Amino acid sequence: MRSYYPLRAGIVLALFVYGGLAAPAQQSSLTLSQAVAIALKVNPDKQLTRDSVDAARLDAQTARTMLLPKLNFSESATRGNDPVFVFGSKLRQQIFAQSDFAPNSLNRPIPINDFATQFSGTWTAFDSWHTQFEIHKTDLLARSASASASRSDQEIVLRTIQAYESILFSLRQIDVVQHDVGTAQALLDASQTRVEAGLAVDSDRLTANAYLAERQQELLSAQGSTEVAWAELEAALGESIPADRRQLMPLSEREFADLPLQDQVAAALKARADRESLQLQGDAARSAVQAAKSAFGPQINTYGTWEMDKGSFAGSGGNNWVAGAELRIDILPAAKRQNLAAAKIALDRTDAAKAAADRTIQLQVTRAYYEHHTAGQMLLVAKASMNQADEGLRILQERYAAGLATMTDLLRTEDAARQSRASYWQAVFSSTLTYAALKFADGTLNQDSAGDLQ
Repeated sequence: MRSYYPLRAGIVLALFVYGGLAAPAQQSSLTLSQAVAIALKVNPDKQLTRDSVDAARLDAQTARTMLLPKLNFSESATRGNDPVFVFGSKLRQQIFAQSDFAPNSLNRPIPINDFATQFSGTWTAFDSWHTQFEIHKTDLLARSASASASRSDQEIVLRTIQAYESILFSLRQIDVVQHDVGTAQALLDASQTRVEAGLAVDSDRLTANAYLAERQQELLSAQGSTEVAWAELEAALGESIPADRRQLMPLSEREFADLPLQDQVAAALKARADRESLQLQGDAARSAVQAAKSAFGPQINTYGTWEMDKGSFAGSGGNNWVAGAELRIDILPAAKRQNLAAAKIALDRTDAAKAAADRTIQLQVTRAYYEHHTAGQMLLVAKASMNQADEGLRILQERYAAGLATMTDLLRTEDAARQSRASYWQAVFSSTLTYAALKFADGTLNQDSAGDLQ
């Protein structure tokens, strides 16, 4: 008894002193909010979504270029004795003479050079608002991409929280197992003393020694799990975490305030970025249908050309210009009918996807709500069970020290207390993760809400 309790107290004191000495390092430790901020900045998935948004915005800008006139420049050099070419080139160069009407000159002309400098342009003055509908569609798709990127950010935040909390849970597991190792060592020392004093048989010492070996194995496993958790956090962040920032605040029990289920479902249908993205895609599909319909309408195009023709590159010559407008009406728009049918199918698909998304969101919020509610109830039960198990262990330790209980009884009670402590911290861990999952399900998880978990 003398060797058991001083050693137990020494372990508790060592842990307390260790915690006190480690406290100053907490100033440079990595907080959850800082981890989320890093992940949202350097995580590779963030760059992928940023590129998708930039591409959608570029498509919107490209669609606007259809409103601008098209202007071309060309410079050509031609030589030949084709009668029509020679006749036209002399006219454009303004060097046509009376002698060029001679039959021999017309039929068998001398080869001539023609250096032509030309500016030409076209502009669609009216296309039954087809371009405007296309621009509106691409604008909506760009907004949809931004909403989708916002949902991707929430996924990054959730993964970061899960990885960070896994580390805290692993560190708590190490604390629990270290406590169990210290208790097992004290129990081994106590049994050794009792055996030497003739108060217990040698099997008690052997049993205590085997119990200590099991707890030491659990400690090694917990330490390995912690290293894996650190690797998962680094993967979520997208960068390595230096050793001086790995002294984290320990996992602790938290209280969370929840809205009623129906309110959270209603809030999710308004706040979920992926639902907003689908809504914008549906609006874009409607604009695409309007654009397909407008393609059947008339189109008015204007065009113009200015040209200078010379006999040599540096010589002089003549210039001319042409301008005009044309009205186009597609008499047999078979391809346009197919395009309209395809646009209507795409619209039906987006409407169906949105309806399915609404049902999925309701299910996800409901599941997350009850999982968090269950985790909270389990936490209360685990906490009460842990307190009862610790009290039962204290009583049996006193009975064993007094020779009123066997080693088997003590180890059974010690194992129950150990499991109750592990169950308690598992419940604390689950409560935190299910709360984050609930915030993710209702679409409100972000960098600011991550601070509620600290």
